[in-house]
Amino acid sequence: MSAPRDDILGRIRAANPGPEVPVSPGPVPARGRGEASALRQRFFAGLDMAGVSHATVTSWPGVGAEIERFLAEAGPGGGLVASNDPMLEPCGLDRLPGLRRGAPEAGDGVSITGTVAGIAETGTLMVRSGPDIANALHFLPDTHVAVVDAARIVGAYEDAFALLRAGGAPLPRNVTLITGPSRSSDIERILQIGVHGPRTLHVVVCDAP
Repeated sequence: MSAPRDDILGRIRAANPGPEVPVSPGPVPARGRGEASALRQRFFAGLDMAGVSHATVTSWPGVGAEIERFLAEAGPGGGLVASNDPMLEPCGLDRLPGLRRGAPEAGDGVSITGTVAGIAETGTLMVRSGPDIANALHFLPDTHVAVVDAARIVGAYEDAFALLRAGGAPLPRNVTLITGPSRSSDIERILQIGVHGPRTLHVVVCDAP
């Protein structure tokens, strides 16, 4: 947070002294609750409903092998770019020819990013941006490959935000919730895919022990 913003918020707090009022959490729907195995299956069902392809691997190096398989099968064109998210370090991405790290550029067809969490309630991905993750990675390339740690598949949105805040780390500048490929029917109610982001979303879940 910037110094001017700290100063403004400090003056607001000083002008409004008093005890903090606890905020009661809202009710979580049934689809956002359950045992880990049930949440995982609900997450996969949500991905299917949103038109997201997905695969599960049992080791972190297996993530790179699965992405290699997906790219060979799907055949998306353009360059291949991945974020510098530490989550991707053990994923064996060096096996992908032509891969570079950083922000996407014109002509990049595929991006690879990590995720904060997978949300079973709606089959949604929570992703973040930061110095290691350009926000455009989630929007610019035509194909987005997202890596999810199976241990971070949670039930409800509240659970995902709790993970984001875990450890007292500062909140990232941008947090995006992604449910399926980009789509819009704003113009004459005609469904268009890829209007505001990727046309294709592939999720690789790593269920490593």
